[in-house]
Amino acid sequence: MIKKLVEIKLPHGLEARPVAELVQVASKYESTIHIEYENRKVNAKSIMGMMTLNLGNGESITLLAEGVDEQEAVDDMTGFLEGSKTSA
Repeated sequence: MIKKLVEIKLPHGLEARPVAELVQVASKYESTIHIEYENRKVNAKSIMGMMTLNLGNGESITLLAEGVDEQEAVDDMTGFLEGSKTSA
């Protein structure tokens, strides 16, 4: 299992379109992927779950991934959340 703290660096945070793109990124991987924020943990492959977090620019979340491609999943999602990867 990989656990990584990541700061969101998207100008408008995780509103509808970026959430949908992030879910697409997460869904490419076989690993189980969750995001933790303020004592809540949601499946990163769930649009509805991700929308409930209401994450803004500058907020820090914890990525959790477990499975055969966990490192690639965390790297890809970190790139997206930090703004270095703009689409899924």
